[in-house]
Amino acid sequence: MPQHLNPMAFAIPLFLALMGAEWWYSRKTGKHYFNFRNSISNLNVGIAERLIDTFTTGIFYFVYLYLYKHFALFHFKSSILQWIALLICTDFIWYWYHRLAHEMNIFWAAHVVHHQSDDFNYTVSARITVFQAIIRTGFWAVLPVLGFAPGMITSMLLVHGLYPFFIHTRTIGKLGFLEYFLVTPSHHRVHHASDEDYLDKNYGDVFIIWDKLFGTFVAETHEPVYGLTKPLESHSFLWQHFHFYLELLHGVRRTEGFKNKIKLIFGKPDLLDPTIRPKLEEKYLLRNDTVQATRRLHDYVVIQIAITLAGLFTFLLLEYYIPAFVQALITLFILITLINCGAILEQRRWVFYLEYARFSLIFIAAYCYFPYAALLWIPALVLPMALYYDSKLKQQYLRLVYGRTA
Repeated sequence: MPQHLNPMAFAIPLFLALMGAEWWYSRKTGKHYFNFRNSISNLNVGIAERLIDTFTTGIFYFVYLYLYKHFALFHFKSSILQWIALLICTDFIWYWYHRLAHEMNIFWAAHVVHHQSDDFNYTVSARITVFQAIIRTGFWAVLPVLGFAPGMITSMLLVHGLYPFFIHTRTIGKLGFLEYFLVTPSHHRVHHASDEDYLDKNYGDVFIIWDKLFGTFVAETHEPVYGLTKPLESHSFLWQHFHFYLELLHGVRRTEGFKNKIKLIFGKPDLLDPTIRPKLEEKYLLRNDTVQATRRLHDYVVIQIAITLAGLFTFLLLEYYIPAFVQALITLFILITLINCGAILEQRRWVFYLEYARFSLIFIAAYCYFPYAALLWIPALVLPMALYYDSKLKQQYLRLVYGRTA
């Protein structure tokens, strides 16, 4: 039995089981908490973040280690009091990171992805991007400077990062006296709301006391409307990640004067001209006619996501044994699959060509483990034939997935 398994891989089936239980409960009680396309989009974002974290977590640790060795003001030893102090400091820093992520365009560009879903359920908790993780690391870099050891920090961030999963739900009501000091599902529902009276409130992660201290607390008094104030009408994996960066870049280019450009970059999102996004959507998101999604489309996307999740679980569990080049191939394959699934939800025709890329990556990865000449001859023979019959294959593919060819 392998000796170097990554136990963090088991978080994937655990969270999926909880998502499934929430979906089952919402179905049984006649609630409509889950939208198929939104749920797939949420999982896509989460899969990408968990995948890229495999490569960045070690980097973040060495950043903390370097700061601790060279700039620590104190050197705290591990004790119950120090762990409590670390929890309080971590949550306090999170509050200000989270608040600034809503109040500064440069940070909102990374955080906006988390708020794009019109649903509010456990799948929404997965909407974290690697860009957001990098920014948070910059804020948490204060912790090793204060004197907390890197090992303590990474352990605390793991626990601190698990808690928010459980507050992304509509199935749990108010929790009595816990509402006074903890961030509860009720508090976090307010945070994800686009209602004017709820907007930009309840930034806390574990403790709600920071919001009460700094005037950003609002209690839940009515059912929220979730998502952005201007909903993102796209399930494109790439567009969800990069649309606000493009909007901000476009806004900066249109703004006259260096001082005004800086003000826009570090100013609030409402400073950005709201007419920019529709223009960019018209330019980059070519609207194609869609028909009602077929059962085959749903099944194909679900199968792809299921295979991707199984692959991600295996990849994380056995990452110690996977060569770096194969890790890169697996990462590329999964990212292409996520792009593919988002494009299929929008019935894009060009997704057919992504299948060529995935087919090629599978054979390259297989050849790394089984260097037989046949594994090179198969794609060498199949790909030219596929290109020759490209038009017919594409028509059959589109008919199979979308139920149409045009």
